Amino acid sequence: MAESAAFEAACAALEQSGALDRLAARGTIRLALKQAGLEPRTATARELRVVAGRLLPAELAARGVAEPDAVCAAIAKALEGVESTPASETPDAVFARLGGG
Repeated sequence: MAESAAFEAACAALEQSGALDRLAARGTIRLALKQAGLEPRTATARELRVVAGRLLPAELAARGVAEPDAVCAAIAKALEGVESTPASETPDAVFARLGGG
């Protein structure tokens, strides 16, 4: 399953901050997305910026990350240049394209 470019960028930014390793960074962002009712494969840059601002700081603090707000700000900045589209079409988008709604 392919994740969205925004998810990949957010994970890379969290890993580059030095706060968490690759596996922990991906898992932490997945948990924050799940709390928001989002999936890594369809999350857009806009949605991830909201998650980084509202849910991710608490997740990072729970994992002992120093200065979680600064880390989340770096993630949001990394997401600025990412195209805000999911990796694959959602069912709604497919039906709309096919003329079903």
